[in-house]
Amino acid sequence: MRTLALELRARGARVAVGYADCGTYGALDEVCAELGLERLPGLHCYDVFGGASRIEEFFSEQPGTYVLTDFLVRSFERSVVRELGLDRHPELRDDYFGSYTRVVWLAQEPDDELYALAAEAAARIGLPLTVVPTGLSGLEGALAGLLDSAALPNSPQVISTRSMRTVR
Repeated sequence: MRTLALELRARGARVAVGYADCGTYGALDEVCAELGLERLPGLHCYDVFGGASRIEEFFSEQPGTYVLTDFLVRSFERSVVRELGLDRHPELRDDYFGSYTRVVWLAQEPDDELYALAAEAAARIGLPLTVVPTGLSGLEGALAGLLDSAALPNSPQVISTRSMRTVR
């Protein structure tokens, strides 16, 4: 992220980071502070999509909540099942997910296909599924605030470190 931000700035671009902390444990904030960049608010994308207080409530109600976004629903087989080796060692399911009590899908753009994939993901790890429609308004508001706060003269460019793409 640092390299891309510096490269964009060298070209005169206004840079904002379209990424919440999402497991960097403060490393992203250190780079943002070093470069004077703003990033999406929140500990993770769940805060952006669902609202930090709602997510805190989910975890307070049931600490064993496993959260999915549309991205995770679509990529569950690849990013969870294969990455954890559950496709080769299904017996590890309880080792990984035995302390979880439910799956909450923060559904940004739900449709029948995504619902089926979310239900399949929850079943794959043996947990009940709760669907919480969130839409995209949380993300849209966070992006608008992010771009408003990055008040530099040139046109905005947002760095998404998940895919390392620049979005105009």
